[in-house]
Amino acid sequence: MADVLILAIETATGCGSVALTRGAGPTGKVLAEYTLQPEVTHARRLLGSVAAVMAAAGVDWNELSAVAVSQGPGSFTGLRIGMAAAQGLAMALGTPLLPVPTLDGLAAQVVGHDLPLCCLLDARKQQIYAGFYRYRQTGWHREAPFLVLSPKELARRIQQPTLLVGPGLQACREEMAAHPLARLGDAAPLHPRAASIGLGAGRMLADGAVVGAGGAIPLYVRASEAELNLHTMQEANRKAV
Repeated sequence: MADVLILAIETATGCGSVALTRGAGPTGKVLAEYTLQPEVTHARRLLGSVAAVMAAAGVDWNELSAVAVSQGPGSFTGLRIGMAAAQGLAMALGTPLLPVPTLDGLAAQVVGHDLPLCCLLDARKQQIYAGFYRYRQTGWHREAPFLVLSPKELARRIQQPTLLVGPGLQACREEMAAHPLARLGDAAPLHPRAASIGLGAGRMLADGAVVGAGGAIPLYVRASEAELNLHTMQEANRKAV
């Protein structure tokens, strides 16, 4: 699958990106990558960025093997924007759609470490999205389902020396700095990149892990604000009867 050409979209955080990748995993290549300005909403710039990356790399639409998208967890609005764009492109081009978990892509960006790994995204509401990984011969492998938890709960789960990376580290740095087993990543947070999503998607394509464009959905991990409000209203109505 060294020749697979993938257009990848990453909008799970405020710092989104678009990339063209060829191949899969550490042997793959990044042909072009465009990072979206954090202060500009993804909806306003995303498709223009896709066109810019395609033009910069000199790639025609009919050359694409697949479209990949960062699936989540992350910003609900960002995930919906990225997924809708990826679905539309995949359907228009007639290519496979490959949703790649955001934290899996983030883990793939970590090199030169063999400690257990914890990748973090800010979930707001004093919570963090977390994914725990261990390095094996073929790369980082997730050890459990994704979690959404408080900094104190995260601290309780770290029971061996563990490297922590990702923008979510800023939301729990104080607790983690005091933890005897936490090893903090670089001061500059590692952000999810479309390039790692594309290279991860190349491996998925090789494994036949393809999703129909209409069947791909964001991975939210926790309920949305609207769902929580609906549940609260239903509980209130039930008690009032």
